[in-house]
Amino acid sequence: MNCVFFVHSLLSDWNHGNAHFLRGITTELALRGHGVGIYEPADSWSRTNLVGRYGEGVLHEFSSVYPSINSILYDNGGPDLDIALDQADLVIVHEWNDPNLVGRIGEYRRQNNRFKLLFHDTHHRSVTAPQTMRLFDLSNYDGVLAFGAIIRDIYLQNGWTGRAWTFHEAADIRIFHPAETNEKEGDVVWIGNWGDEERTAELEEFLFGPVQSLNLRTGVYGVRYPGHTIDMLARRGIGYRGWLPNYRVPGTFARYRATVHVPRRPYAQALRGIPTIRPFEALACGIPLISAPWEDSEGLFTEGKDYLMARNGKEMGSYLRAVVEDGSLAKALSENGRSAILAGHTCGHRIDRLLGICEEIGIGKEKLFPVKTTREGV
Repeated sequence: MNCVFFVHSLLSDWNHGNAHFLRGITTELALRGHGVGIYEPADSWSRTNLVGRYGEGVLHEFSSVYPSINSILYDNGGPDLDIALDQADLVIVHEWNDPNLVGRIGEYRRQNNRFKLLFHDTHHRSVTAPQTMRLFDLSNYDGVLAFGAIIRDIYLQNGWTGRAWTFHEAADIRIFHPAETNEKEGDVVWIGNWGDEERTAELEEFLFGPVQSLNLRTGVYGVRYPGHTIDMLARRGIGYRGWLPNYRVPGTFARYRATVHVPRRPYAQALRGIPTIRPFEALACGIPLISAPWEDSEGLFTEGKDYLMARNGKEMGSYLRAVVEDGSLAKALSENGRSAILAGHTCGHRIDRLLGICEEIGIGKEKLFPVKTTREGV
């Protein structure tokens, strides 16, 4: 099967968490023998910021980690759809694309009905900015891949599409697995971008306050942190480390005893059942995970076994102390969390799901299951 993806960026993950899962599933498809073409704008916001701050060298490092990913860059005129879609069997257009391009691809599909076309949503804008989502014309799409049942239902209830499937994110276990390390450099690590004041109060309650009160050695990685926040972290003895390429995360996790998940407010309050990509990757790496509140309405994990859930800052402090001081508890969380990922939440599992959806919309088995197949982790 020839697959074509249109994305904001796969080359850059600078403040662009959508790249993580997309890298994993495109790699999985390629290793199973499918053709994969990836199109992204040359001047994408994420890539422009990354190269502007760190230079082109980081893109060369990315290529060495993901040799099967080779994005085709297009300029402001947009991609040549006659070339991009000439041999396509399946086309997936990510939500973080310009509405005009989304519409152009849909119109091309209407006029050239020889491939299947899916829209892929891994963001909270369907809830927080529905007026923006109405700009997307999906009338010529075969359906929507939504990274949570609640988002799937929003698309169907609003009439934005006639068909939608739940398609959760997952961990790329070729990259995200326990890493070897000689010693710990700290107790707690948090990897996440600052964002648009979507979790400022929550970070204070569930991360900054507890680690300071317990005097835990803590490292924070991410981008878009304002200067006053960086100064505040320094006063509290919390080390701010800046941008971390996502493929270096496993080695970083290995140098700490625990990590914390602090969901952005839309996911904690309105989007039940969606943990976002970070917990999948942390659990895959075998680091004990303690989360601020979110509702696992779809039963992805087992609270208290795979991870711990703190209802407030006091409880977070109690759990952090327990994990740092109790080796048996830390070991159990590490093993159980990773087992949960391997049992059902790898990019391999998601491609199995995607191929089932493709068969449902009419792509033949002879294209979906080539003779030579390389499964994830094999």
